[in-house]
Amino acid sequence: MSVESVNAAAAAASAAAATGHILPSGWPQLNTLVVFGLLLALGVLGGLVAARARYLPSITGFIVLGLIVGPSGLGLLTPRALAESSVLVDIALGLILFRLGVTLHPVKAARDRKLMVTSLVEGLGTFIAVLVLMLWADASPVLAVLAAAIAVSSSPAVLIHVVDELKAEGPSVRHAESLVAANNVLSFVLFSLALPMALLGDAFHLDTALLLPAYQLFGAVVVAMGVAWLVTSIARLTRHGEEHFRFALVVGAVMLTLGLAQGFKVSTLFASLALGIACRTMQGRTRLTRVDFGGGGDVFFVILFVFAGANLHLAEVLKYAPIAFAYVLVRSLVKVGAVYGCGIAYGTSHRSALASGLMLVPMAGLAIGLVQTTTVLMPEMGARVAAIVLAAVAIFETVGPPIVTYALRFSGEAHPPAEAETRAVPEVAPSPASDRAARQV
Repeated sequence: MSVESVNAAAAAASAAAATGHILPSGWPQLNTLVVFGLLLALGVLGGLVAARARYLPSITGFIVLGLIVGPSGLGLLTPRALAESSVLVDIALGLILFRLGVTLHPVKAARDRKLMVTSLVEGLGTFIAVLVLMLWADASPVLAVLAAAIAVSSSPAVLIHVVDELKAEGPSVRHAESLVAANNVLSFVLFSLALPMALLGDAFHLDTALLLPAYQLFGAVVVAMGVAWLVTSIARLTRHGEEHFRFALVVGAVMLTLGLAQGFKVSTLFASLALGIACRTMQGRTRLTRVDFGGGGDVFFVILFVFAGANLHLAEVLKYAPIAFAYVLVRSLVKVGAVYGCGIAYGTSHRSALASGLMLVPMAGLAIGLVQTTTVLMPEMGARVAAIVLAAVAIFETVGPPIVTYALRFSGEAHPPAEAETRAVPEVAPSPASDRAARQV
């Protein structure tokens, strides 16, 4: 081969390599940005479809569209693409848990006898009832305890989004938000107490089994308190009318907390919840704790629920349907019954007490996070826990939003969009001069 031929071949290869860097060599793979765009676009489509039905919350539309395009549906979003984009869900859950945490002031909560008694009765009652159910279903004691601890948690995302969508406000809503925050804390504590028993059964050493859960719990609190001190100090420098700075500060605080929690290998979910509680404790109901997420907050809700729908596995739901339905039924009856009974005992109206109990029915975010923690630490045990709990979560994500919507309307604290707009912008009668000017035009 001549020198000219070699040079020509080298030039052609160089040109092909350069073209490969500029033009795609094939159909592009899904990346985080593509998934982000798809989740938002399809979520909005699902929300619009749900909005056409009078009593169907937009969350249901988000979840259904996610299921259709996910691995169990058309497969537009693959399991690999969803796994690589899980950071989007971490941020969404972090912001939602932060917002829930600011509703709970630990000192004031400890002095609120009604809240403390109701929280303990419904939380421990749920734990015991689900534990008995799992043991009756021939589950191992370790599996039963872990599943029961996870069952104590409720979904803050469903409650907050439906409340915002219906512009709901009132004592039932405030009581339910405080109860959700409290039972998520209780769920994580019970899970941390049960984890040593599970770890010892999985051939862990005693010191590791005892210290690891304590480290994850208290480490998350330390991270949250450090970030809370930093951002509340900065928030004090803001002035009235600078809400946009405080919104950016909240997003930054949550992402900083998530990053530090991942770096120190503590619970990201509990750290986000503890961040909200710490900010409320350090600054009260001012500045950061009163930040309105506005339209920007909808982005995170849409991502979370479309992602959740895409991750639903219909095969597992069908396989474990009997125990999952029993899990859902027992948990729901105990929570609603306990909150209703405590409410009546403390003089709350029947309507308000029942509505508050119904708002605790959904279960999703923290439950999924605790299942993932179990799977990472104990793959074999985690797979068994995930099979039952995630099948139950699939049912809760389907029936939960309509139940919360019904509860808010039943309590009389929900306001339709048209009514909310009328309440927010009162009509002002035109002056005689402006009326004359309008007629002249």
